[in-house]
Amino acid sequence: MAYIPRLKEEYTSRVVKTLTEEFSYKNIMQVPKLQKIVISKGVGAAVADKKLIDYAVDELTKISGQKAISTVSKKDVAAFKLRKGVPIGAKVTLRGTKMYEFLDRLVTASLPRVRDFNGIKANGFDGRGNYNLGITEQIIFPEIDIDKVNKISGMDITFVTSANTDKEAKSLLSELGLPFKKN
Repeated sequence: MAYIPRLKEEYTSRVVKTLTEEFSYKNIMQVPKLQKIVISKGVGAAVADKKLIDYAVDELTKISGQKAISTVSKKDVAAFKLRKGVPIGAKVTLRGTKMYEFLDRLVTASLPRVRDFNGIKANGFDGRGNYNLGITEQIIFPEIDIDKVNKISGMDITFVTSANTDKEAKSLLSELGLPFKKN
């Protein structure tokens, strides 16, 4: 028998039913699903020190369990002493099993480690059913060894869903376990 992540199993068994009742879908194929999670990290200081990109890629690889890539600048910006094609950040895109595994670790292990945590803000939706979450410290992830961190930095996590509206996407992500703040 093949391995199925806990959240994927929960999605097929419970979340589809709940969302179908809430939004009265006629077909289960209309129920929104999580398509991918993109974790990205901008490293502005990498213009001066190229090793910072390697650290960022290494950290994202540890956090996600999948090899991260470095991103390059698209154009010259004289004010930031930035040239076109210079590595300036890192990102990783998770789909399928690794996506559900990362979401499970984020909800159960990482977010509760945030200082004074009382939920994530619900205003990170983009109008098309995608949600952006900013994390200020990478040390909330248990995979990161705090003694080996050379600089505390944040990252952005984007949840891309097949939902048409923000309300549907928020219901989907809430059912999958993301702890949104109560208004």
